[in-house]
Amino acid sequence: MNLASFPRIAIVGSGAIGGLYGALLARAGHDVRFLLRSDLEQVRRSGLRIDLPRGEGFTLPDVQAYGATADIGPVDLVLVGLKATANDALAAMLKPLLHEHTLVVNLQNGLGVDEPVVAAAGVARSAGGLCFVCSNRIAPGHISCTLTGMLAFANVERPADDRLRAVANLFADTPIKTTTHDSLTEARWRKLVWNIPFNGLAIAAGGLTTSELLASPTLTDELRALMQEVLQGARSQGVEIPANVVESNIDQTRRMEGYKPSSLIDYLAGNPVEVEPIWGEPLRRARAAGVELPRLALLYALLRQLV
Repeated sequence: MNLASFPRIAIVGSGAIGGLYGALLARAGHDVRFLLRSDLEQVRRSGLRIDLPRGEGFTLPDVQAYGATADIGPVDLVLVGLKATANDALAAMLKPLLHEHTLVVNLQNGLGVDEPVVAAAGVARSAGGLCFVCSNRIAPGHISCTLTGMLAFANVERPADDRLRAVANLFADTPIKTTTHDSLTEARWRKLVWNIPFNGLAIAAGGLTTSELLASPTLTDELRALMQEVLQGARSQGVEIPANVVESNIDQTRRMEGYKPSSLIDYLAGNPVEVEPIWGEPLRRARAAGVELPRLALLYALLRQLV
């Protein structure tokens, strides 16, 4: 068997992220099976509607939509788009999808999210994906993407290989740019440089969009200070991230034009927020290495009270 080929793909968690990537892959001609829950009947009736920048959206009319992974059966590639708040059940959900060579790519945010994948699939079949995208589920079966951005892949506990690069190449006929990296730990900390301040302050400051956060000089200073603390936390784990990523993140976010971070959307909808993997676990790992991050500690405490 060619380990770098993926004839059958499953999307576990077909919302703003998984639904977007799965629909793009299906439109490009790949065999994609979607695990859905609340949207299942709507998608079976009407398909998946994807809005893209510059009016380039589409509807995927014939969706292979399933309500349980046992009904999907073994596949060659799994993309996990579930929120990390559902990870207690993730290992059990993955098992029916696995055969000897299945690769599972976890698209979740934060730290400590890869352990359930490894528990089900083992290290050799586990990888992570870091999604730099502006995508929201705005109605059942309807996903709005205002920035297609980039998708970065890295294996768990091993450098990039041909199989991982083959995953990245699946998106060649989509608007998604892809890269591969040798360290998943570094890639996850790099994503936290944005997620910790923007997702956290969007909630803690009263439900603000990215534009509203950056319109306030005081909040912009706090965003920068939190990013600097994330760099310190990463350094405590042996991950050196260049200081210029702070201003790069600020500049890129200014172009998002009023984006609501995913954690804010969950908070406003009354859904569980991924407090522990995004804010709690990075803080705990830094403290275990003897590094205090006071601004992150305060933000984490506020979020625990709010959500």
